[in-house]
Amino acid sequence: MTADASATASRDARFLVLEGIEGSGKSTQLATVVETLRAMGIEPECTREPGGTALGERLRGLLLDPDLPGMCPEAELLLMFAARAQHLAAVIRPALAAGHWVVSDRFTDASFAYQGAGRGLGMERVARLEDWVQGDLRPDLVLLLDIDPATGLERAVQRGRRDRIEREALEFFARVREAYLERARAYPEHYRVIDGHGTPEQVADSVRRALDEWQTKTMPRGV
Repeated sequence: MTADASATASRDARFLVLEGIEGSGKSTQLATVVETLRAMGIEPECTREPGGTALGERLRGLLLDPDLPGMCPEAELLLMFAARAQHLAAVIRPALAAGHWVVSDRFTDASFAYQGAGRGLGMERVARLEDWVQGDLRPDLVLLLDIDPATGLERAVQRGRRDRIEREALEFFARVREAYLERARAYPEHYRVIDGHGTPEQVADSVRRALDEWQTKTMPRGV
């Protein structure tokens, strides 16, 4: 969250996001983040994208529906940001303004990775929508669970019926992964890249260490 965005939120509020390709373990490690924050005396509000609101969950159903083939990349991007606009207005901004921490399974970095790189729409279009919908609001910390696409897709297949995006080719997810890593290199102060190839507990240990290191560097004692 930038200094300007923080003016509308409590001084102590923080916005954390988990990102990664399919099969990276985001949902599992979201629980680790929540557990770690609670041990710090912080009760976060948890949410997800697309989704997080009644409208967002409806749009999520459309975006992930494998029986809706042929959605053009532009429609996909705009639906993502429609869901995000409602998410910000109804959940994220009010929670931050009330001084609550927010932890989200995906946010706008996913649009840069999936629609900007994966769909080939380019980063400039996504950036314009980001500025319009979010203003100055950005996550304080992005935990990127990095995994090679072949392993991630294998895990996704094991979960059962794949959604519309999980059915994309390996090359699509290779572009998505590289876009995530490029953003992590461009914004190292906000990103922590975590190897997602280990066991859930090994990855959880890495998540805890990343949170502890970030907290030590960015937060005053007693927050």
